[in-house]
Amino acid sequence: MGTVIIFALVTLLAIFGTVSSIRKKNLLGAAFGLITLGIFGWFTVMTVIYSGYPATTI
Repeated sequence: MGTVIIFALVTLLAIFGTVSSIRKKNLLGAAFGLITLGIFGWFTVMTVIYSGYPATTI
């Protein structure tokens, strides 16, 4: 469950950073923000799907 929380926080920060970079017209920052958003967003979604939320104990 800790992994889901960390990935979700990084995803939220990537959203904030990407929007901030786009507003300031910083193309390199926006590109890295979108890449980070894609990767960590994917990790977040797949971790929730695979492990479930809240985490199930087996």
